[in-house]
Amino acid sequence: MSGSKTKEILVDVARKLFAEFGKNNITMHDIATVSKKGRRTLYTYFKSKNDIYFAVIENELTILLKKLQTVANKNIPPDEKLSEYIFVRQNAIKESVKRNGSLRSDFFKDIYEVQRARRRIDIIEQEIIKNILDSGVEQGVFDIEDTKMGSMLILYSLKGIETPYTRERISEYMDERRPQIIKALFEGIRKK
Repeated sequence: MSGSKTKEILVDVARKLFAEFGKNNITMHDIATVSKKGRRTLYTYFKSKNDIYFAVIENELTILLKKLQTVANKNIPPDEKLSEYIFVRQNAIKESVKRNGSLRSDFFKDIYEVQRARRRIDIIEQEIIKNILDSGVEQGVFDIEDTKMGSMLILYSLKGIETPYTRERISEYMDERRPQIIKALFEGIRKK
């Protein structure tokens, strides 16, 4: 078995254990035992439980990024692309948190650590959004002077509603009102 396959197995086992029992209730020994790998093998890839925890988060963020890249690569008008991007993103994050069960509590409790792990993805995400905005400006769909600032505002707005969206306080409401949300985003709230 290749090294990368072994590492994938260890990360997946850790994810499942963290999801079922919570990060604080799992040891490196537990991960080694359930994965049927020796502790020496586990320590070859990860120095600590925190290292494997962040590998789990990184893996989830990679899944998110693949979904976002799929939307970004679609040959559709920029306004449709941005709309789809917003809802694919929020639903992918919600799915990730649900898939990871009680890892959810660690996810929100260790928010600063998670933010540090997400920084790389945030930079990529901002660039994807900026490219969508740039394309929209070029095609005359969007009227925005500073697409970098626009992409930052959109990203941070989306990040701001992640927790309530993930905890299902507003996800159904937003999904039902998708056209109104997109209209407010694209046209603003000021009366014309």
